Amino acid sequence: MTEHAAWQPGDGSHRRVFALEDGALWLAVASRRGVTCRQLTGKADRPRLDRVSMPKGLPADVPELAGKLSRLGAVGRFRNPSLWDALAIAVIRQVIRAGQAAVLYRAFCAAYGGRVDLGDEEVALFPSPEIVLGLTDRQFTSVGMAFKRRPLRAVAEAYLKYSSQWQHLSPAALVRELQRVSHVGAWTAGAAVADWSNDFALYPYADLAVRTWAGRAAPSYPWPVDEVGFGQLWRRIAGDHLSSLTLLTLAWGKHHGDNP
Repeated sequence: MTEHAAWQPGDGSHRRVFALEDGALWLAVASRRGVTCRQLTGKADRPRLDRVSMPKGLPADVPELAGKLSRLGAVGRFRNPSLWDALAIAVIRQVIRAGQAAVLYRAFCAAYGGRVDLGDEEVALFPSPEIVLGLTDRQFTSVGMAFKRRPLRAVAEAYLKYSSQWQHLSPAALVRELQRVSHVGAWTAGAAVADWSNDFALYPYADLAVRTWAGRAAPSYPWPVDEVGFGQLWRRIAGDHLSSLTLLTLAWGKHHGDNP
């Protein structure tokens, strides 16, 4: 899965530089031939790549969806090793489409993030919380991020204060704790922790992206149009495989167009 805005599309591949919490940098390249990782700096272990596939015949209530997801085979997704980055991209993603959020994220990186020289190009990382807190209102506005400055500043302040405690919480507990931060609601907390942990049972699975791709993958099924009804149905048909079903549905959508 290369849905995160830090993945840079290239000639038949995607590249992403992962910044680990201890400052180590890794370059990952994903293509049809597979995934390769190369350590750029530091001594930390490589970012964790999880592989997910749908158990045969599930969800049994929606065989059309089960067939589409099963044909994906095993889907690999890297956990975001930076909780700060996961929070920041979730904040940027609030109330806007994924494509627009990616444009804003990359522009913010290019303007204020640290540079990584890959030889044939430079990659800009997302600015640190310290840098975000040092930016003026005008600097946010210059890259189209004026309406994101308050939530990003709030998250940056909270991260610097509490991140050492957050790292030791379970993913479910972290979702609850993050909602104590100003401008972080259930959607933002769930999306951030899912990105960081790859536990997509915590993702806001009734959001527009999941509803859209479920509807397109299984158009003959009578999906509820409202978010609450869809969420209740999704939990029921997923059973013990809520994380896998949600992640694979988003992966299917990535193969069939940009997420809403």
